[in-house]
Amino acid sequence: MASSSDVTSSSGDTPERPESGSVRRGRVRARRAAVMAVPATLVAAGLAVLTSEGALGVQFAISGMPFTVTATELDGTGFAQFGGLDEMAPGSPNEGDTGGQVLIVTSAIKNATLTKLCQSVDLGGTNLLITAGGGAEKVTARDLTTDSTELSGDAAFSNIEIGNDASTLTKAGVKGPIGVFSQQADTVRIAHLRQTNYATTAGVFKLPGLKLRFSGSGC
Repeated sequence: MASSSDVTSSSGDTPERPESGSVRRGRVRARRAAVMAVPATLVAAGLAVLTSEGALGVQFAISGMPFTVTATELDGTGFAQFGGLDEMAPGSPNEGDTGGQVLIVTSAIKNATLTKLCQSVDLGGTNLLITAGGGAEKVTARDLTTDSTELSGDAAFSNIEIGNDASTLTKAGVKGPIGVFSQQADTVRIAHLRQTNYATTAGVFKLPGLKLRFSGSGC
């Protein structure tokens, strides 16, 4: 550990104190930097809160290749549906004349059960085929969302609300953009489900009896 004589200059001179003006300018710069940092911090914190509340979904660039999903039956609790726009990666060869954007309908289900799930994507001459839930145990999902351009089946809802503002949805844990038409229900049941999707996300997705293979035909 250094003694006091070690840190004293050999000439005996004491270090010069900076002029008061430079100290003042330094403090002003520090204050300005701190003030400028506050909005960025608040925005980051706000986005984290919105994501945790489901107001903002986790976004990713879609491939632009649609895939088909079918199930003999879907049962769900906590249902919501609203319009949206999916984006492809910049320069995607699949964008065609769309500009890389696809108008979709997002369907969100808090807890879902699917019987005899089938998913296929046309790779040009052959299909990548995935099947699950064909036995006694069904496919289950939590916080399931699908971005679809087509959806068909025989549907039944309980306590449905139609015409909500998508930013006010409460039943599926997901909210859409403000000013967008939406609907929600306590439960949903769709027999003979068929969807054309561009994206699917889930917090948990369990697929008993999963089989993945190439096939000459899709779902």
